[in-house]
Amino acid sequence: MTTIKKLWISIGVLVLLSPLGLIIPQWFGSEGAWGEWGPDTIEKMVGFMPQGMKRLAQKWEAPMEGYAVPGQGKGFAGENFGYIITGIIGIAVASGLMFLIAKLLIRRKKGHE
Repeated sequence: MTTIKKLWISIGVLVLLSPLGLIIPQWFGSEGAWGEWGPDTIEKMVGFMPQGMKRLAQKWEAPMEGYAVPGQGKGFAGENFGYIITGIIGIAVASGLMFLIAKLLIRRKKGHE
């Protein structure tokens, strides 16, 4: 098996496991996965909200709020489906960008030889 095939299989396994990072904290009564806090939660946890963070929170909205896919059902299976689909979308976007950057760098390097 080639290295690239092993890489894609590993990424696929991680995509399928991605819901666990959001579901397990719910089982323990946590307010959310680590780093998934909104400005209100951070202010409650730390005692204040840094001004820069407050300013940036107003400017950025998640493209898929709450990992929800339009038309996705409610309940355990629907939520997990949304987590997996948003994970796949994120991996596809990141992989596409890395591929384009690599192509540009290779073309640039060949131009300098």
